[in-house]
Amino acid sequence: MDVTIAAKRKAEHVNLPVHFSTTEQMAFLQGTTTRLLMACGMGAVVGLERESRHKASGLRTSMLICMGAALFTIMSGVLAGDASPNRGQVASNIVQGIGFLGAGLILHSANRVLGLTSAATVWVVAAIGMTCGAGLYVPAAIATLIVFVALRFVGVIESRSHWKRYAMLYEVRGTDENAIFAGILCALDKWKMRLNIVERDQIGAQERVTFSVSASSGRHRQLLAELHACDATDHVACFRDEEED
Repeated sequence: MDVTIAAKRKAEHVNLPVHFSTTEQMAFLQGTTTRLLMACGMGAVVGLERESRHKASGLRTSMLICMGAALFTIMSGVLAGDASPNRGQVASNIVQGIGFLGAGLILHSANRVLGLTSAATVWVVAAIGMTCGAGLYVPAAIATLIVFVALRFVGVIESRSHWKRYAMLYEVRGTDENAIFAGILCALDKWKMRLNIVERDQIGAQERVTFSVSASSGRHRQLLAELHACDATDHVACFRDEEED
């Protein structure tokens, strides 16, 4: 009986987590603090850009993802130990975890898919965090710069060159609902666009119709001019769809 109890205690002792002395922990802290701070900083750069556009993956989200990926990368080697041939086992699961997180940012609607850029940003922020966790600050900084330029300036180039189609919300007001719809359909038919009504209501004597159109910047300008020129519209406003990446 005593032998069995001793064997169980020995097995429990063997299965205990690895113990680190205070000196080892302090040495480990000195080596990881810089990596975690660098990950937070680079995640913040990307997060500030997304925050300025009021996206779901903003400043705090990007910082936490980047730092978490860096910490997992560091701990992957620590938990495996120097003798283990598979020191990247924990770090390899980061990609799968970020995949689930990114999938939650993608929204499917009837005629478009939203959130692809936000999901891709989350994915690449995790990659930057892993690079910081490995101590490769220069590649991580270059990757951060490339991501920032892609998010901030490539979209502007696409819009001005009429490459990219993006959604805009149009709000048309008038007193005669039938005439408003006739004017809207006439303008859309000219450019072979489909009417996608978002909202319609009545405020006093004013009828208001809000609809969404996906087109290039040049086509949006032409459509806006057509709606302004319509006799049935008292007021036409155009807004950028905040859900659009």
